[in-house]
Amino acid sequence: MTNDTTNLTDLSRRKLLAGIGAVGLASAGAGLGTSAYFSDRETFETNELVAGELDLLVDWQQHYTMNGETTFVNAHPDHDADGEQSIAADTDAGQVRYSDFADPEDEGSNGANIATLDCETIPPIDEASFGVDPTSGEAMDRLVHLRDVKPGDAGEITFSLHLCDNPGYVWMQADGVGESEGIDTDPELAVDETPGGDLARNIEATLWYDSDCDNVLDEAEPADFMLTLDFSGSMLYDQYGGVVSDSSITVDGTTNSETTKIDLVELAAREFVAYLAGQSADVQVGVAYFDGEGSDDSVPRTGILQPLTSNLGTVDAALSGLRQKLANVVSGSPGSTPFDGDGDPDPNAGGGIATGTYIGEGVNDAQAELATNGRTGVRAANVVLSDGESFNGTGSTQFSSPTDAADDARAASPGPETSVYAISVDSANDGVLQSMAGDAGSTGNDSQYFYNVDDPLAIPTTFGVLASQFVAEKVIVQDTLDNVLAMLAAGNGVPLDGNVVTLFDEDADPADDSDREPFEGNGLMYCVGLSWELPFDVGNEIQGDSVSFDLGFYTEQARNNDGSGPGQSPA
Repeated sequence: MTNDTTNLTDLSRRKLLAGIGAVGLASAGAGLGTSAYFSDRETFETNELVAGELDLLVDWQQHYTMNGETTFVNAHPDHDADGEQSIAADTDAGQVRYSDFADPEDEGSNGANIATLDCETIPPIDEASFGVDPTSGEAMDRLVHLRDVKPGDAGEITFSLHLCDNPGYVWMQADGVGESEGIDTDPELAVDETPGGDLARNIEATLWYDSDCDNVLDEAEPADFMLTLDFSGSMLYDQYGGVVSDSSITVDGTTNSETTKIDLVELAAREFVAYLAGQSADVQVGVAYFDGEGSDDSVPRTGILQPLTSNLGTVDAALSGLRQKLANVVSGSPGSTPFDGDGDPDPNAGGGIATGTYIGEGVNDAQAELATNGRTGVRAANVVLSDGESFNGTGSTQFSSPTDAADDARAASPGPETSVYAISVDSANDGVLQSMAGDAGSTGNDSQYFYNVDDPLAIPTTFGVLASQFVAEKVIVQDTLDNVLAMLAAGNGVPLDGNVVTLFDEDADPADDSDREPFEGNGLMYCVGLSWELPFDVGNEIQGDSVSFDLGFYTEQARNNDGSGPGQSPA
């Protein structure tokens, strides 16, 4: 190779607009065509956020690898403009950084996009700093402007998507794709007889759902985990807030005239398990439950609904009929179990049931099951779901500290060291559950492991996000860069799925396919990664060539919308 440069330019990002080669950025208003739907679009073409009443915000972290070393390129937000995602914070270091979230189990991981970013803390796009081109040392005036790409180089960007307030369907799109052969050098002319640029067809690219937002396409790893579920009366009975909708719901072949929290948990948990089975995940799954105490109880009503097993069909069966199983637990005399048949599952019932919520005891039961039946050397995890905080029932005991139970679970001793995920459903007090959440070996209070579900109808999507933590991350497309760009530029772009546990195929299925779900609008963070590599064995045919394109994300409201795409008639 000579010193002739190869350029990868103009990876703008967020919603397509503006032609290639624009230094600086161009924009358009919210909406597309004549659609009557609220919509939002963001673009780097004028460095400003264009938002309608449906607000899509994006943050990102970009890396570049050359000579075997990976460096930060640019990020948003980046309060000190050093290329690493960061925000000012009232901490000893004075900031929270991307690398604060490094994964010690993954040598290829540099961390994860900052999990505490949300619609209140992400700054506007016009405050973005694009950093310095690592290949030339020159300042960049757009998201990607690489002036001297060489065989063996690679790059990656993970975008974090946040829908504010309302759910919406999201598309990833490309526009303004162009290639140039530049000035033909003698080495290139000796091997390249075709007109036009050759760079994009020689770059290998991957687009995927980066579930843990760490800029790395993660493969599956074995795991043993417990689902620890709230079986208190407030998950079922109307008088305690258990009914969340007057709309009917079909669960396990039975249609109920109203929707309760435990119905949504059953649907979500069973879809979760079915997805793991469909991915042939190397997992063991068990189910624990917790309630409180009745007036005659001397021990809380907690226990194991299903011991750990690799037979996911058995787990699915244990998760069926949760209305009845919950009713059985909260009803009857001391020693009541999910299987004794003495409960009334009618949401209008609920009189005389056990009261209280003993979260800590449920966590301890789950941890004991992991210690007894978990596999040595395999990752352990506990997914804890509750719609409130611990409080005493009317029996003779006092609830134990849920935070102490979670601290013990995450600790190496007595073991197993367990990652604790916490889901808070429609709770006025999220602090306890958030303090419980954290990776194995950590001190907890980690927002990456905490899911605040204000709307119980979002429980299935939340379980979908969780399921993706235990399987290989889903690849949308893996091809040459020119083919990936063609896919993103065709029609309305690539329709993204708000719940990766569905069977939706982003390439083959129509955008309004029933398996595709919208992105939740409660600040839940979704991440999409785009990586590329110019193989080392690519030769002189690419010398001086360049490729340029715009990238972006487009969203439309989910309500009254079938997800067909921009410009459709009202559904």
